[in-house]
Amino acid sequence: MAELWHGYLGPGAWIVFKILLIVVPLLLGVAYLTLAERKVLAAMQLRKGPNVVGPFGLLQPLADGLKLLLKETIIPSGANPVVFLAAPMVTFILAIVAWAVIPFDYGLVVANINVGVLYLFAISSLGVYGIIMAGWASNSKYAFLGALRSAAQMVSYEVSIGFVIISVLMCVGSLNLGDIVLAQRGLWFAIPLFPMFVVFFISALAETNRAPFDLPEAEAELVAGYNVEYSGMTFALFFLGEYANMILMSAMTSILFLGGWLPPLLIAPFTWLPGPVWFALKIALCLFVFLWVRATFPRYRYDQLMRLGWKVFLPFSLFWLVVTAGVLVAFGWAPRLAG
Repeated sequence: MAELWHGYLGPGAWIVFKILLIVVPLLLGVAYLTLAERKVLAAMQLRKGPNVVGPFGLLQPLADGLKLLLKETIIPSGANPVVFLAAPMVTFILAIVAWAVIPFDYGLVVANINVGVLYLFAISSLGVYGIIMAGWASNSKYAFLGALRSAAQMVSYEVSIGFVIISVLMCVGSLNLGDIVLAQRGLWFAIPLFPMFVVFFISALAETNRAPFDLPEAEAELVAGYNVEYSGMTFALFFLGEYANMILMSAMTSILFLGGWLPPLLIAPFTWLPGPVWFALKIALCLFVFLWVRATFPRYRYDQLMRLGWKVFLPFSLFWLVVTAGVLVAFGWAPRLAG
């Protein structure tokens, strides 16, 4: 089917079609993730959540988007207007372009590059620039302190994420995301690498500034942190980027540890569902845990946050990396690289 569409549309139009095929559902997913979050939190707190705008509140994300679109975008008089407006766009664009290498099924990917993991790691590392730009350009001490907090937090937990990814790569012998998924046909990496799976997911919470690691948005001290001076659609772009990053980190968790598009068992009736459906279900499960954690745990203090990243996760992930390498070599399970 893909080859048929490729021949019909031509190379350029086919690429645009694949991009739209990813971006449009992603934007809808981001919009309705906000509704899902409010519904899940409401259910856990024994209340109803949005239920007025549309049946079961299904039109609430559209109403919220229209409200923010109609609000005035205010630029503080002392702010740098170019950097101030560029910051939310950088945050949102980086959250979107990372999806170029995410495989939804075998061969169903915009760019099937051999260094997909490095591309994802580079894009996620650049995300801190949008927040730093926002804090500096706002010309506000509260926004700047919030940006510095966020930058330190994201950099701290990226180190642990890097060691976790290296542990997975040693088991696969490839940087291609499709190869990582196919290497889990017999056993998902979440089972033999369970401690690293836990470290990766908790680090993903910190990387996306989600509770209980939402220190940059601590209203009590920083009145919402780096985005305190933003309004209207510039304010909305930060949260669209945050929710898009949540979906991206859930997709990475699914690919690295939960078998990507592969079903739990390669037998009927599990194989009846197509790969993209299994991939979407795994992403939805990870997102539910994101929301569950927010409803359950109180916010960390900043010293607790940094201690967890540098004194617990970093040495533990490094230790487990050495253990993984030792086991692979000792039992002869290390993959042989081509060439």
